[in-house]
Amino acid sequence: MNTEQLNRMTTGKGFIAALDQSGGSTPKALRAYGIEDSAYHNEEEMYDLIQQMRARIITSKAFTPEHILGAILFEKTMDRQIDGLYTADYLWDKKGIVPFLKVDKGLAEEKDGVQLMKPMPQLAELLERAVKRHIFGTKMRSVIHSANPAGIRAIVDQQFELGLQIAKAGLVPILEPEVDIHSADKEKCETLLIAEIERHLKEIDPSVKLMLKVSIPTKAGAYSALMKDPRIVRIVALSGGYSRDEANALLKKNPGLIASFSRALLSDLSAQQTQEQFDNTLASVIDKIYDASVNKD
Repeated sequence: MNTEQLNRMTTGKGFIAALDQSGGSTPKALRAYGIEDSAYHNEEEMYDLIQQMRARIITSKAFTPEHILGAILFEKTMDRQIDGLYTADYLWDKKGIVPFLKVDKGLAEEKDGVQLMKPMPQLAELLERAVKRHIFGTKMRSVIHSANPAGIRAIVDQQFELGLQIAKAGLVPILEPEVDIHSADKEKCETLLIAEIERHLKEIDPSVKLMLKVSIPTKAGAYSALMKDPRIVRIVALSGGYSRDEANALLKKNPGLIASFSRALLSDLSAQQTQEQFDNTLASVIDKIYDASVNKD
């Protein structure tokens, strides 16, 4: 674990950029960026185009360590280069931004009101590669749809089981038990979720470091107590289907909670923009998300 990166993630001001759209969501991300399906003929060409988009974001003069603490990468992005450096090395060596890696393989079918993560039989091998590529931490997502105690317990059990495996490999895991913002009992889901997280935290050594990525809670400040736990490096929030303005407004009401946005960060960017237009648009969006992350109501 890189101590300098750990200190930055623990005390730095800013937010995390989620640049981790994976295979299933890549065509949608490209279309949103103004690149239609007809622009590529196979998966490799598709990934070349999404790498170009991500490289344009990362190398932009608007993508600065003054605003952005970390960036979450997709596996194929980790294995590709920007200006002759592997992406994680470019992020840290050239930008001072901490690199994370998305490690989950998508969601299983819904059961007991939740969607667990699909099995990850190659996780150990992936973690070994991530360490060699100088990745600091990982991220893995599961989803809670309803306030089913058994389902929520299963979600948290799985997140912590894999999170401890990741921590033993020398990486800092971001556990992401997302609560669907459209859930009819979202606040109850969050109450059950927090209780399960607290239960697990009591069972692990205080030397273990992990992060949480959560939906912005219905009750402002719901995660404030968890932020004081010595095992928790940082708690970050996904936009989760809210518009950027909605997400920013809700985020401002939650002391200590910072953004880790994907769609809300990238939605105004276009392949057709000039570099100046692209940089100015990205800078404007970054300023707004940064403000919501550090300036609280």
